[in-house]
Amino acid sequence: MTSADIFVGLLLAIVILALVARRLSLPYPIFFVLGGLALSLIPKLPEVRLDPQMVFEFFLPPLLFPAALFTSWRDFRANLRPITLLAVGLVLFTTGTVALLAHYFMGLPLAAGFVLGAIISPPDAIAASAIADNLKIPRRIVTILEGESLVNDATALVAYRFAVLAVITGSFSLPHAGARFVIMSLGGIAIGLLIGWLAEHFHKHVDDAPIEVTVSLLTPFVAYLLAEKLELSGVLAVVIAGLYLGWRMPELLNFKTRLQGGPVWEMVEFLLNGFVFILIGLQLPEVIEALSVQAIPTSRLVLYALTISLTIILVRILWVFPAIYLPRWFLQNHSKHNPMPRWRHVMIIAWTGMRGVLSLAAALALPITRQDGTPFPGRDLILFLTFTVIIVTLVVQGLSLPPLIRWLGIKEDSSSASEERKARLKANQEAFASLNEIDEKDPAKADALQRLRMEYEDHIRQVEGAASATASSPLRRFSTEYERLSLAALLHERQTILHLRNEDVISDEVLRRIQRDIDLAEARLEHHQ
Repeated sequence: MTSADIFVGLLLAIVILALVARRLSLPYPIFFVLGGLALSLIPKLPEVRLDPQMVFEFFLPPLLFPAALFTSWRDFRANLRPITLLAVGLVLFTTGTVALLAHYFMGLPLAAGFVLGAIISPPDAIAASAIADNLKIPRRIVTILEGESLVNDATALVAYRFAVLAVITGSFSLPHAGARFVIMSLGGIAIGLLIGWLAEHFHKHVDDAPIEVTVSLLTPFVAYLLAEKLELSGVLAVVIAGLYLGWRMPELLNFKTRLQGGPVWEMVEFLLNGFVFILIGLQLPEVIEALSVQAIPTSRLVLYALTISLTIILVRILWVFPAIYLPRWFLQNHSKHNPMPRWRHVMIIAWTGMRGVLSLAAALALPITRQDGTPFPGRDLILFLTFTVIIVTLVVQGLSLPPLIRWLGIKEDSSSASEERKARLKANQEAFASLNEIDEKDPAKADALQRLRMEYEDHIRQVEGAASATASSPLRRFSTEYERLSLAALLHERQTILHLRNEDVISDEVLRRIQRDIDLAEARLEHHQ
């Protein structure tokens, strides 16, 4: 079977699994992994190996970048303390705990234990975003989870590099590692800002949607590869570039670029997510092959896997609650400006710790031998435990999140909807006021202005009506009757141009141009229903 056959087969698997996951209302990542596991058990199926270098250089940048691009900088900055405690403090705490457990309970050398800890310590950015976005939970929880998963990869990868170096060379210097960690982090941030600034200036001077969308696709690769070439944090470079451009893009891009860029990034995310999580499941044969040379009894391997999986789940819970509440008890000034979070919300953060492709890629990328030619200690066991932790956390924690949210009685907050109503009302009022100024300066435009004034008056009435309704009521820009009549009129337009095309009155090119305008008008109405 050729590479093209495998690629087409994976695409087909993504479509089928996505349809089934949608039918069962399950998050895509979980079902993709389970589907990959099922496919790996099919006899005579060609073995599909996950190339670690491809994960780091091809999958990781374009998956991290849109997550950062669409993260609210305001919310990220407001929650920087809990994000830092999770993305740095929890990753290092988990790494140390797992290292000690692997050394004293499983007999791994301490340095190899730190390698295992660094590999499985960071929750997966892709899984966290994909699962959290489908759940009705307060926006602040989503911000913290996504912010943590954006930054923790950088912490874990730096720790991973130093731990692997310690195993290979047999030496380790904590002061040197600490200084190098700071340099790599600050350097990655600087590279991210530089690439973001360069991309910003490109978009300022180029007004061509296909070219701008292509540059947006290139941006995360340039940031990551440049930082890695300079031995800095590529992950932080991508994240910072995404956050920077996410703040600047609304002012830089025109509506054409936004309309074309949004679907492109949506498709990129969907396909890469599908490939990544199916490939995780398909690595089962390689894990089994690695275990075949192990002299450890199966019962003990199962015990090790369950112990490590339970440990990282408990460590997260034990870290999150003190990390959230202790600073508030000791820092009174901090407590005055930040209300005490509800324990139910903290519990969701503590329970959401799914591991993913970065952990597996790091395990697969481990060297076969050390510097002196001896085998890398515990490599096959590390790969097995990593694979098990990914499956357990994705399936157990991922599937249990929806019932846990329902049991805790957590509901989506209305602050975002309230902000949206206020912004819509203010924007419509300012636009309405500007029309009055134009009327005074140019009475010849009275008819057009009158029609626009009537529409904006309708907008304002709808927003004011929504503000006085319940918090959960949907925002509507247009009245129901206006929407119904507009959709009926658009349907007639669409049928008319199709009829004209079928009678050879207009060409397909003309049809597509008119149809796009009709589609945009209908999308605008559908968006505000």
